[in-house]
Amino acid sequence: MLEAFPGLDQLATAKRLESDDGARRSLLEETCIELVADDIWMYVAPHELPKEDTGPWKPRVSKTDCIVVGESHLRESAALILFLDIFHELCHVRQRRAGRELFDRSQSYVRRPTEVEAYRFAVEEARRLGVADDVLRDYLKVEWVSDDELLELLRAVGVPPAA
Repeated sequence: MLEAFPGLDQLATAKRLESDDGARRSLLEETCIELVADDIWMYVAPHELPKEDTGPWKPRVSKTDCIVVGESHLRESAALILFLDIFHELCHVRQRRAGRELFDRSQSYVRRPTEVEAYRFAVEEARRLGVADDVLRDYLKVEWVSDDELLELLRAVGVPPAA
């Protein structure tokens, strides 16, 4: 992680994500980044292929903690979006290290506690930077959630819906 994003460990956001110096160092030094040509955002690579159908998403599998990043996302997305996504995914790595299931298909995406927690962290950090709610609404609107699910996610992470 630190080879791809040097200095990340010095950011206040990294310290808020993991306050223990040793655990933070482990998280950031041991998490790898895999850049892929696929037209994707970012995700934590599962340790094994999910048993259920993943639709068009064909995840990379890694036995280590690895965040898979689409080249176009890295090249074309705004720095703020990349920043929020990196920390969203690092939240997931921490969650998995704590034994939590990241790919629980028994709940909708916007109801998974791991997703709500990771998005809530990203929203809190964005607010510390002074990011407006309309920007946060755009950030949270991803193509795999419906408009109703987006409203549910907005409520769950404390972002008011558009007026």
